[in-house]
Amino acid sequence: MRILVDTNVFLDVLLDREGWVQSSQQVLDWCEEHPGEAWIAWHTLSNLYYIGAISVGSSSSMKQIDEILQIFEVAPCDSKAARFARTLVLADFEDALQVAAATSANADRIVTRNTGDFIHSPVPAVDPVKFLKS
Repeated sequence: MRILVDTNVFLDVLLDREGWVQSSQQVLDWCEEHPGEAWIAWHTLSNLYYIGAISVGSSSSMKQIDEILQIFEVAPCDSKAARFARTLVLADFEDALQVAAATSANADRIVTRNTGDFIHSPVPAVDPVKFLKS
């Protein structure tokens, strides 16, 4: 199964978010065990770097980015994908960009903690717990 992992799954682990860190870490572990099946959006890297640099420092944040790039494929990003994101009926444009990335990566699912934000997504969204059960 090919998945796109939303930024919030990484942030759950990075920021040790209570209630989510364990299942999100298990998703990342699954990704490591399934090379070529785990994808991220291009902009996830910049979001993680920015938030990581604030919370753990620039050097540590870059090390985390390097680790992510060893495991995850980055979905193709171009003007066509951005225009597609603009056509989606989602409340948050960042979520629309995630959907466009999932579409570009031919993902079967988006793994996200905020499944309610993806109700109108053409790529089904599932939370980490449900993903792990499947």
